[in-house]
Amino acid sequence: MFFIVVALIAVALLFDYINGFHDAANSIATVVSTRVLSPGKAVVWAAFFNFVAAFVFGTAVAKTVGSGMIDIKIVTFAVVFAGLTGAILWDLITWYFGLPTSSSHALIGGYAGAAVAKAGFSAIILSGWTKTVIFIFLSPLIGLLAGLTLMTAILWIFRWTPPSRVDRWFRRLQLLSAAFFSLNHGANDAQKTMGIIAGILFAAGYIPTFDIPFWVVLAAHTAIGLGTLAGGWRIIHTMGSKITKLQPVGGFAAETGAATALMVATLTGVPVSTTHAITGAIVGVGATRRLSAVRWGVAGQIVWAWVLTIPAAFAIGSSTYFLLHLTGAK
Repeated sequence: MFFIVVALIAVALLFDYINGFHDAANSIATVVSTRVLSPGKAVVWAAFFNFVAAFVFGTAVAKTVGSGMIDIKIVTFAVVFAGLTGAILWDLITWYFGLPTSSSHALIGGYAGAAVAKAGFSAIILSGWTKTVIFIFLSPLIGLLAGLTLMTAILWIFRWTPPSRVDRWFRRLQLLSAAFFSLNHGANDAQKTMGIIAGILFAAGYIPTFDIPFWVVLAAHTAIGLGTLAGGWRIIHTMGSKITKLQPVGGFAAETGAATALMVATLTGVPVSTTHAITGAIVGVGATRRLSAVRWGVAGQIVWAWVLTIPAAFAIGSSTYFLLHLTGAK
């Protein structure tokens, strides 16, 4: 039993590492594309704030993912492993094609697929999915609106300021906005892995109630920080330059707007997509110049990948569970 628990926790942390690797683009694409930081310095900057988030935010999102979406009573080691497999494989597939999809939605999709394969749709806690499904649509729109509004306000406030001076100021300010976004990215995304690990510990009887031990918090933030250090460069290229061309002022607006939306979601316990929020914000910033400044064809490909994420991870998770069940695993 002990070795199975350790192995599953290792798989969960592997997902967390891949999450950081896959979603490094969320944290650093804008600051790299504006040339405020080199790629090497940017990943160190983002990884540091991914880890620091462990000491800033609570565990509301972790409790939602771990016990608020799937009936904890039906969770077994096979369900957890199959769910994590669904999330990991989908993340790797979308990384290969350079698509900035949501690791969060891949995780809940894979986890749900495995749970449904075991116990049917009664395993799903509908009330726990309501906010998450709503925010699938709201998070990119909130990001877009936040990026558009903030960028418009900046352009109006600094309309008489020489562009060279604005660029110089916002090169410095973008360091702060990148840190702010990385802090919130680590807070929301690392908590999803914490919820899975707590589910493993609860199923094994190592914790009497569904709480998040602090060592789990530290382990999850360490794993996502290390993954960010590795950086998924294919996706960084898509986020940083393919959607629209960014200047430091635009990077600041996109990061600040998306980070604010993430902070609200994290504090209210909603497992949202950091990818959706920052992509929407980048589109919003690009649209302040003109609609043609946004490469809508690339944006459309990203949206299709978003739509497919939960069903695809669900299918992989459920298929993996069926295969495990055939071998006698429960």
